[in-house]
Amino acid sequence: MEILHVSAECYPVAKVGGLGDVVGALPKYQNQLGHTAKVVLPMYRTKFLFDHQFDTVHQGSFDMGEHWFNYSIIKERKNTLGFDLYLVDINGMLDRQSVYGYGDDSERFTAFQIAVVDWLSQWKHQPDIVHVHDHHAGLIPFMMKYCTAYRNLAEVATVLTIHNAQYQGWMGWDKSRYLPDWNSFDWGNLDWQNNINPLASAVKCARVVTTVSQRYLEEMRQNANGLEKLFDYERGKFKGILNGIDTEVWDPSVDPYVSPNFNLIDASLGKLANKKKLCEQFNLDLEKPLFIFIGRLVYEKAADLLPQVIYDSIYHMEGKMNFLVLGSGESTVEAELENMKSKLVGYYNSKIGYNEQLSHQMYAGADFLIMPSRVEPCGLNQMYAMRYGTIPLVRNTGGLQDTVKDFGEPNGYGICFNDATVWDITHAIYRALEIYNQPKLLKKLVTKIMKLDNSWESSAKKYLDLYQSIL
Repeated sequence: MEILHVSAECYPVAKVGGLGDVVGALPKYQNQLGHTAKVVLPMYRTKFLFDHQFDTVHQGSFDMGEHWFNYSIIKERKNTLGFDLYLVDINGMLDRQSVYGYGDDSERFTAFQIAVVDWLSQWKHQPDIVHVHDHHAGLIPFMMKYCTAYRNLAEVATVLTIHNAQYQGWMGWDKSRYLPDWNSFDWGNLDWQNNINPLASAVKCARVVTTVSQRYLEEMRQNANGLEKLFDYERGKFKGILNGIDTEVWDPSVDPYVSPNFNLIDASLGKLANKKKLCEQFNLDLEKPLFIFIGRLVYEKAADLLPQVIYDSIYHMEGKMNFLVLGSGESTVEAELENMKSKLVGYYNSKIGYNEQLSHQMYAGADFLIMPSRVEPCGLNQMYAMRYGTIPLVRNTGGLQDTVKDFGEPNGYGICFNDATVWDITHAIYRALEIYNQPKLLKKLVTKIMKLDNSWESSAKKYLDLYQSIL
């Protein structure tokens, strides 16, 4: 089969969160299984763009409302990522340093999608599957089926993967003029609650819809930011497929960001050496357990609870642990976490921002990872942490519940709690301290989590089977 993945992110080209990791790994594993998977995303001005060579493979133009755009499709020359990578260049629209956060994001991603469909319509042969990811590519199934100029794509199978249903790309109906010509009778395939909703449109128009864990598939029918009824109505086309991790990238024995490297045999010494470097860099106590948080500092990650959790844990448990936070997000949370540094010297530190290298170092050197998410469709951080021998503390939700089993249960290996509250999180930290103070139990759990197989092989096969079922 030939599969074209369309996304706003793809590691290491452009990454903000887990979406980038998935799109950077799944196509590679599909290629290794004997198929042809390709990726197309916007041409942001990232380091990857300037560090690699590209060839222009197509040029075209389209109108979007009152604007006329020329676009180019460039292809990475050396197949560096293990799959064909295409970037869409639209001067002034996509060639920016950041992925999101601009006032004209609706226009930017609409233009990106039109360029992709326009290019695709001119292929000499069509791909078997067009696999779109989240709302940034959500208008593509509609355009392929209902836009007059692209009716030659109507029979190409489309698959939507929802990585996070909280973000849907809403647009007012005044922006319907941006789309290529379509019959107004088909307006219902764009509409949800009197707005153009790209995610809802993709659910309606795609042949099949996947979510990134089975648990999240069930949760979306109760909590999907207004789309609950649609997800329940279309439940027959939904399937949950758990994400994997790229075990070639996330491997402590060869990870270039980790020093010294280590494997299951020398994990204790390797983790201790990496922990020592972190403690020296961030003025923390090597003798105490190190708890880390890595991720976006937003409500859905329960990041707003972190300051109180850290204060309460340090004061009520007599400073028997260290905390290190890496992430960015809501300015109030960032400011509070930064202000705490002067009050908790030697017990806590933080690094505000995105830092891929530091995140690898933290997984390698930490003892415990905190993931108290209110919403977590799949979650990859807990899988990265376990691969590096760091025990996860997770809330029972979404993919966290599918991937972490509490150590108090038979064959368990992590720490689970039910509610995103300061009490539940601090109680989980107390349980982690009990593990840390029992070296044999700690070593047993570290060994167990490092042996877990969360690789993409199984999940990639499930996607291929799904494609076959709809062709």
